[in-house]
Amino acid sequence: MITDANGLPLLVHTTPANVRDDQPTLAMVARMPAIQGPRGRPRRKPTALCGDRGYGFPYLIAAIVTLGIVSMLSPRGAEHGGGLGTVRYVVERTLAWFGHARRLKLCYERTGVHFQAFHDLAACLICANRLKRFNEL
Repeated sequence: MITDANGLPLLVHTTPANVRDDQPTLAMVARMPAIQGPRGRPRRKPTALCGDRGYGFPYLIAAIVTLGIVSMLSPRGAEHGGGLGTVRYVVERTLAWFGHARRLKLCYERTGVHFQAFHDLAACLICANRLKRFNEL
């Protein structure tokens, strides 16, 4: 999943359970939708990419930097820092929001396309709830 800085899901991609985290990452960054800012043309790539040590392969960090994105990926095997939960908290919170959809807790679907569709629907509901709360303010 790719989220913005506030935890709003921008791109959701489901894979089988035996696929490592780093393998679909570059394809997901390439498929990221355009995001319109307050002015100017829409952004096609993120400013920075955060992730846990599952994404810290040297080839992935080099590819992200080559794309002009700031890599905040910790290299695999690096020491743990003291900033646990300060940056990645928004993604973990968004994953918890996906957990509120009971159908997504276990995969009951026969095909991956259906399971992906339910994840997309849950992302739409999360965005709608955030918009509703924003309009109430």
